Amino acid sequence: MVTDSTLERVAIPPHLDHPDAVDFIATAQVRNAVEVDGYGTDEFSMTPAELLPVWLDQEYEPKQLFAARVGDRIVARATFETRPSAETDMAWVEVQVHSQFRHRGISTALANHLERLATEQQRPKIVVYTVSRAAEGHKLESPTGFGSVPTANAEVRFLLGRGYRLEQVARAGRLTLPVSTAMLDRRFDESTGRAGADFRVHQWTGRTPDRWLDDMALLFTRMSTDAPKGGLEEPEDVWTRQRLIDYEDRVEAGPKTCVVSVVEHLPSARLAGMTELGVPAELDRPVFQNDTIVLKEHRGLRLGMLLKVANIRNLQSTAPGHPSIITVNAEENRHMLDVNEAAGFVSFGYEGAWKKVLGPPL
Repeated sequence: MVTDSTLERVAIPPHLDHPDAVDFIATAQVRNAVEVDGYGTDEFSMTPAELLPVWLDQEYEPKQLFAARVGDRIVARATFETRPSAETDMAWVEVQVHSQFRHRGISTALANHLERLATEQQRPKIVVYTVSRAAEGHKLESPTGFGSVPTANAEVRFLLGRGYRLEQVARAGRLTLPVSTAMLDRRFDESTGRAGADFRVHQWTGRTPDRWLDDMALLFTRMSTDAPKGGLEEPEDVWTRQRLIDYEDRVEAGPKTCVVSVVEHLPSARLAGMTELGVPAELDRPVFQNDTIVLKEHRGLRLGMLLKVANIRNLQSTAPGHPSIITVNAEENRHMLDVNEAAGFVSFGYEGAWKKVLGPPL
């Protein structure tokens, strides 16, 4: 179908008072409208001020933003993200079209553009993460053996039609706040007893203390290798001390606050795991669960539960009043799902992780 839209690259503004911010803000509004449509809730919405620090990271996660415009209105967005290493042959892409402007060829035009860009940059492996709203009827099962998406959904039919393969399904979960202090204390004591005397919890809000910068960089790196990835085959994403400092500079300049709990392995004086919550400024909005990881060599000691309940206690002490915590976990990550369910998380949505390998250019 021929579309009446025009495609343009969106400049990333240095701040939201900059003249270039108008189009960036419009793409953020499209993003949020699509997320609300997919999940049936606005809990995944993010303000332009929250999104901007992510887009200002062009050194470690180079990315491009595109928009489709009908008349004077931006009605769709597309993103193209890579890693700086020339050895990484993968790109992460996303296409989001406002529900009022679908079935006009806009998704196809944006997807064609992103795939041409991937070919030009010699990034033939493309990964897409997209929400799939619950629906009756036949399901496409994840090859991991955990989770599925409805085959009748438009995004599923679109991706299959373009040659993408479903590789993984992730679950969105919600924990209603506040959580019983007695329950958290009980879980904390049980987990501490299982972990034993070799581990100690540390907590902070905001920047990482200098003594833990190298350890936290390692934990962020291991998130890219230790978390279940199905058949995505995503590469290692290396974090350094400087990358972590730069990341926290951007977070500090934005409106969100990070609430962090870590667990130290006392015999080695190194961190064995961490969990981080992203806390918005507005009390009526949910907190988002960022990374949680326990290094493989320290698993089986209930450190995941220890970290999770410690940080919920930390949140309720330092930033009380938010309605919930939102998290997303791979369906095959049974260990973390067990921890979440024991803490009280309830599932409310799903997203698929898809991959396509492009052929050689003609």
